[in-house]
Amino acid sequence: MTTTLPASSSSPPSPDIPIPYRTKGTTMPHDLLALPYRTVKPRQQGLTMVMDTGLPTAYFEDAISSAATHVDVVKFGWGTSLVTADLGRKIACLRDLGIRFYFGGTLFEKFVVQDSFDGFLQWCRQWGADTVEISNGTIALTNTEKAAYIRTCAGSFRVLSEVGYKDPVRSQLLSADQWVDSIKEDIDAGAELVVTETRESGRSGLCTADGELRVDLLEHILSGAVDVDRLLFEAPTKELQAEFVRRVGTNVNLGNVAASDLIGLETLRLGLRADTLPFFEAQMVHA
Repeated sequence: MTTTLPASSSSPPSPDIPIPYRTKGTTMPHDLLALPYRTVKPRQQGLTMVMDTGLPTAYFEDAISSAATHVDVVKFGWGTSLVTADLGRKIACLRDLGIRFYFGGTLFEKFVVQDSFDGFLQWCRQWGADTVEISNGTIALTNTEKAAYIRTCAGSFRVLSEVGYKDPVRSQLLSADQWVDSIKEDIDAGAELVVTETRESGRSGLCTADGELRVDLLEHILSGAVDVDRLLFEAPTKELQAEFVRRVGTNVNLGNVAASDLIGLETLRLGLRADTLPFFEAQMVHA
């Protein structure tokens, strides 16, 4: 493809020339560069989930609002919501921006292991969360038992479930067929999205203890008759983000993204970073 760039000029650019993200909802100027198609909000695919690990409130507000175009949902990681003094202020920021939020699955597990599931639902309702995460990454809860909780919540909440364990050894013992069966069981029970575990470190679940993606497992999941748009892959590192973009596509659903990495991830999705630029250019050549 031959692209003609505008002639250089010392004068300011015309307001008619498309500027990336000049207004809410605009996309990169495809008349200047050939870029992969990127969905815009409200998205059904290509979701980016940011995990708040306890960021200072002003930083959180600034980071999320500055890159709100690229944020679809925020997770308050594990049990941080119980000890975040400014939780209400953070949630108000998300509401103003029209961004969904939910509390980490480990918090659900904490309530369940203390036989207080109703208390978990009360906590979610108290803060106006319309989304919950149901997981069994830490406690002794079978996938079928987890699916029962999904069914209970599905009538009142949008449900994200999680497959995979936080202990890398335990995750290694979960066969590829069991991963696929668990994903399907969760979807059948009412999960809107199924999250594949890697933790915030990228060192468990779908990854090895040293942070390497278990490619054979990923390929088995992708070939297991599961709609990839119903999967959200935890990808806290640039390496994992790039690998998922290359293997699944620009509009792969990704989670556990740090607020500071939002712009970097978007450039990976569009082939504007060295990690994915050659991949997308090669695709264009062979298109």
